[in-house]
Amino acid sequence: MNTKETFGTRLAKLRTDTDISAREMSLDLGQNPSYINRIENQKAFPSMQVFFLSLIHISEPTRPISI
Repeated sequence: MNTKETFGTRLAKLRTDTDISAREMSLDLGQNPSYINRIENQKAFPSMQVFFLSLIHISEPTRPISI
């Protein structure tokens, strides 16, 4: 199983389940507006820092993110 595909697919499901748009999440993480969309479509792979911040953001969407 492809790690990029698995992470991108899972991220998309978790994000949509919590009603967070890809653009909103990208900007909240301090990235360009298409960053999360690119990860979900297997065009990019997140850094370890963004990986963990994504998980925090999904589990606590109202918590401020510090990069």
